[in-house]
Amino acid sequence: MNATLIRHAVHIAAILGLYLSVAMLVPAMVDLYYGHRDWQIFAVSAFMIGGLSAATFMATRMGPPPFSKKFGFLLVNLLWAVFSVVGAIPLWLSSLKLDFAQALFESVSAITTTGSTVIVGLDDAPPGLLVWRSLLCWLGGIGIVVLGLFIIPYLRVGGMSFFKMESSDTSDKPFARVASFSRAFLLIYISITVLCTIGYNMTGMNRFDAINHAMSTVATGGFSTHDASFGYFGSIPLLWTATFFMALCSLPFSILIVLVVRGRLDALRDPQIIVFLGYLSAFSIAVAIYHRLVSGVEFHLALAHSFFNITSILSTSGYASEDYSLWGPFVVMVAFIATFMGGCSGSTAGGIKAYRFVVLFNAIRSGLNKLIYPNAIYAVRYGNNTVDADTQRAIFLFFTTYILLWVLGSLGMGALGYDFITATSAVITCLSNVGPGLGSLIGPAGNFSTLQDPELYLLSLMMLLGRLEVLTVLVILTPIFWKH
Repeated sequence: MNATLIRHAVHIAAILGLYLSVAMLVPAMVDLYYGHRDWQIFAVSAFMIGGLSAATFMATRMGPPPFSKKFGFLLVNLLWAVFSVVGAIPLWLSSLKLDFAQALFESVSAITTTGSTVIVGLDDAPPGLLVWRSLLCWLGGIGIVVLGLFIIPYLRVGGMSFFKMESSDTSDKPFARVASFSRAFLLIYISITVLCTIGYNMTGMNRFDAINHAMSTVATGGFSTHDASFGYFGSIPLLWTATFFMALCSLPFSILIVLVVRGRLDALRDPQIIVFLGYLSAFSIAVAIYHRLVSGVEFHLALAHSFFNITSILSTSGYASEDYSLWGPFVVMVAFIATFMGGCSGSTAGGIKAYRFVVLFNAIRSGLNKLIYPNAIYAVRYGNNTVDADTQRAIFLFFTTYILLWVLGSLGMGALGYDFITATSAVITCLSNVGPGLGSLIGPAGNFSTLQDPELYLLSLMMLLGRLEVLTVLVILTPIFWKH
């Protein structure tokens, strides 16, 4: 690895540190407004991080970096590592008395928009800290979309390398220049956040809760200001509002830009959108019917809670309105399967993502057809486009690695003393960036506060692996990456 590339990457990471130090002033002002002494923690953290970042920025200043795949992999990993550690510092120093492993887990959970938490007593937590968690989620959501739209496609690791197959490909983008495309994305992202805030405020939340939950919802992060999550509010209109925005933000932002800017409704015919909305509706209706028959709940209530909780899982938001693990074994199984699936690529949602299932299904169908007619040529298609062999290989590599990491992580949790349900669901919920797992400890009625430091470090790694499309992280661990 060229030392110059490392210096360039550190220089750009220092810029991120400067931005985050400025962002820390927001929760500082919130705590100061509410008269909470933690404002000093955020102010001191902002000063420390800002000073260190400025010094690093000056010390590593050079000309523009020669962008290459190797530099791209290094930069992505370094940026998210810096994001994680810097986000954890005020949490670590706060009045909650979290140890560093807990603070790092909370920070990683926020920036990867996972929504798992180690904090108990959110209802009485410092307001600035609640805002910081939500703000990290919101900023993480921006980073995720930027990563998916502009960086991962270039690296071609199977995450968004199919971008050219979307209805908003290079020849069809609403704007020719990346800068214009980025501005359109930020405008839509901010607009949805404002609309979500207004919707929450009108359906049962006060302004503080509405702002925090809106930032977390648009990022599909799932952080709440209450231990009971959405169950605290007891509002059915609020559940439907949240369901709409969680589903909306699970769609590709590139498609939303095409739809809003160009008014092209045909953009919604993207196969992954149809597949995602299809399995979301099928799961939700099936769970609602089952919940109605087994528990005797009125169907309109069962439908509201079912759509909310299933959308929360599939969008990888991680909110909960009730402890759905008590609804019966069928619901537990649906929730477990849904944890793997996720939303659409190019969104803030995590998981395996719908487009991979589209490609995988078509690849399997093509393979079965060739068993009957071995000399025939069957193209693997995504909509009207043919999926090239490199993209197919990357997707199958992602699937294999994803499952292997889940197995190895589950074995690790088992070795640390956890039962099967807790171990397997903890790893997959972090790898898929969903939030709650299953079981009494980490289920929708629990959290990760009882886990010890080794488990928290392991699960923090899983969250980062899942968010960075797995292969983006694993490639820097190979010896060949560090050779000149």
